[in-house]
Amino acid sequence: MKDFEATRTALLIVDLQNDFLHPDGAYGRAGQSAAEIAALPGRIRPVADGLRKRGGWIVSTQFTLVPGKGGEPMISPHLKRLRPFLKKGDFQPGAWGHQLVDLLAPADLSVEKVAYSAFYQTRLEWALRKAGIDTLLICGIVTNGGVASTLRDAHVRDLHTVLLTDGCAAFSPQVHETTIASLATVSETATCADMVARLAS
Repeated sequence: MKDFEATRTALLIVDLQNDFLHPDGAYGRAGQSAAEIAALPGRIRPVADGLRKRGGWIVSTQFTLVPGKGGEPMISPHLKRLRPFLKKGDFQPGAWGHQLVDLLAPADLSVEKVAYSAFYQTRLEWALRKAGIDTLLICGIVTNGGVASTLRDAHVRDLHTVLLTDGCAAFSPQVHETTIASLATVSETATCADMVARLAS
């Protein structure tokens, strides 16, 4: 594994928000959950703690439904078809559901995102450059969506990436495993336990 300097490294947490994970969030109320996803914050927490101790950064991306007239969310047609239960107030900026889950909070930097990639029409790249961050430890949900798109966009921006293979998940374990195998062609990979040990050494 390539050496990296902790102070120039960020744990990039993709979309681990209350509206996705908490039973009272938008997905929880709709019965849209998976054990693999629910387990992520506890598995990732030691990595976050280890990186914080070494002077690294915690960066959170927050999937966002931008409120339009009357507060009604602007939802892409494909998302409306996939998740018809989404409604006014879900993933709304500043709301409880929009926030990073408590177990991983607080983040040093937070970026609202409106598409799969956290780099698409956001300030993420600007903020990373300003902070001197050149390495990303990437985790979150879903492996084949926000995680994959964000990692590939980081790769083409010459950012060093390490995909935490058990620090991300999808609604289908098979989809998760297939995506991990694909992303391993453009990124280093490590388990959360491996990364905790490395940060402690």
